[in-house]
Amino acid sequence: MKIISLLFFAAIMTMSLRSQFYTEPKPNEGVLSGGLGVTWIDDQPFYSLRFTPEIGLANFGVGLDLNLQFSPEGKLRKENFNEFSDYLSIIRYARYGQKNDPFYVRLGALDYATLGHGTIMYLYNNSPSYDTRKIGMELDIDFTNFGFESVYGNFGQAGVLGIRGFVRPLKFSSAGDIPILGSLEIGATFAGDYNENAGVTSGIFTSDNKFKSTTDKGSLNIIGFDIGLPVLSTSVANLEIYFDHNKIIDFGSGSALGAILNMEGLGIVNLRAKLERRFNGNGYLPSYFNSLYEIERFKIDKTDTTVASKIQMLDAGFKSSNGFYGELLVSVLNTFKILGSYQRLDEYPQSGILHLNTDISPENGSFVLRAGYDKINIIDEKDLFKLDDRSYLFAEMGYKPYPFMIVSLVYHWTFTPERDGDDNITGYKPQKKIEPRVTFVYPFNF
Repeated sequence: MKIISLLFFAAIMTMSLRSQFYTEPKPNEGVLSGGLGVTWIDDQPFYSLRFTPEIGLANFGVGLDLNLQFSPEGKLRKENFNEFSDYLSIIRYARYGQKNDPFYVRLGALDYATLGHGTIMYLYNNSPSYDTRKIGMELDIDFTNFGFESVYGNFGQAGVLGIRGFVRPLKFSSAGDIPILGSLEIGATFAGDYNENAGVTSGIFTSDNKFKSTTDKGSLNIIGFDIGLPVLSTSVANLEIYFDHNKIIDFGSGSALGAILNMEGLGIVNLRAKLERRFNGNGYLPSYFNSLYEIERFKIDKTDTTVASKIQMLDAGFKSSNGFYGELLVSVLNTFKILGSYQRLDEYPQSGILHLNTDISPENGSFVLRAGYDKINIIDEKDLFKLDDRSYLFAEMGYKPYPFMIVSLVYHWTFTPERDGDDNITGYKPQKKIEPRVTFVYPFNF
């Protein structure tokens, strides 16, 4: 009952909380948008100018994101364009198709990338810091009988890579026409992190303020196997049960047994619910590549040069335990959408992972409300909404005095990189942004 209560609480909280539900322009439509405002970053003011046009043409879509921030002296903020990837990331995304289409590819920012049932990679975000935006890729192909889905986190340097191949074996015979059994799906996943800091567990700073690792386990690799079967398939409801088993190479393994229920066609309310029981061995962490993995991967405390990295938990013989994961998505009139998910392990108090988001912005409405919240390593329920180095929050609230204008207030609890003497990133620290914003939006057809 506790996990159900938390899911209900998560869904309710998203009503007042950025969203992964944002709808890109439809084919042969586009949106010219941009705005200006004043941004307070860690209590320092910057004048901001933003240009974010999007275009949809047949199955293609492109979105740009140019964000300029100037100090009161008129100087461009250093972190806006201090890496080559910052210039590339002006192209926020270029895509063909939509997720779950037979062919889908997306280049650019990856906000919520998931492989399979999410027990290895779930809601992976390759750019949790706007100051270090990355260009990644998602590529999925479904040939009906078999296919694959894949994620690559960063073309600028080695990073997170994941690929899941799947086959529907009965589709190769007449048995593929059998209801339910014909959709049996078997998958295998390989995912790894090849970033130079993925396996660092200790290091030192040299006299010229450059970091040098002293213990490095190398790349982190995970393999997995899964099987899924839809036990109910109607025009109104679909129910799938599945089983996943994963192994972190050189460390532990774990399994998950779950069910996914989709209810659509109800006219007013659509529902998606997921409940999963996780069986975790020592030295294993489920959904290793999560929303804040790029932050968790590696960080140095410059006061004593100690390293905090995600792989340290595995290397130290992390004693895991079983646990639950649950997710609830509610869509009202296909406009008002809220999502909440939560994980907790039975005997490990610092294991909570929370994800919330919503977008309550009716197309012809007079108000805008968008929000998203992620928190990892939650100790207890009192720790849920404490903003710190384990949190990510975006919230925007505003109104439309005219159909083409949005006047809003944006609050962003995010991260900014810390660097050594060679300008290499040695970790991230929390960053608070508050921005009164005026945005102009002009939709068009062609």
